[in-house]
Amino acid sequence: MQNYSSLIPFVASVMTVSVTGAMFKPGEWYKALAKPSWTPPNWLFAPVWTLLYIAIAVAGWLVWQQQGFGPPLIVWTIQLVLNGAWSYVMFGRKNIGAAMLTLCGLWLSVALFAWLAWPVDQTASMLFWPYLAWVSIAGALNFAIWRLNRSA
Repeated sequence: MQNYSSLIPFVASVMTVSVTGAMFKPGEWYKALAKPSWTPPNWLFAPVWTLLYIAIAVAGWLVWQQQGFGPPLIVWTIQLVLNGAWSYVMFGRKNIGAAMLTLCGLWLSVALFAWLAWPVDQTASMLFWPYLAWVSIAGALNFAIWRLNRSA
């Protein structure tokens, strides 16, 4: 039987990042930016991120259960830091271009974790696939907002 108490640090890490991200709200600045017509509605972000954060925690934990701390969990940690950094850069610093670069790093680390996790635990890898899809959408949205607001 797996030791579910070992999941606690993974959940706590992800919750810390989610709370940190929530500290930097989009606010009036973001509301005033030009956005593409395909921008997801604001109400969608909280439920999607809640599900993704659960998957992120479980994926890290599954890999840790199989092999302990190694390259996949180093990358898992990097993606988590970049995930939290994006909200700060985009909404705290209001720097759309730097947020795009942060998002590129996030996308690469999410993809790399999924690839590194596959031989260790395929479920952990697959838990990152929706995350990769969402970060891809976020990247396209971030780029479109940057492009539409270059003079802002």
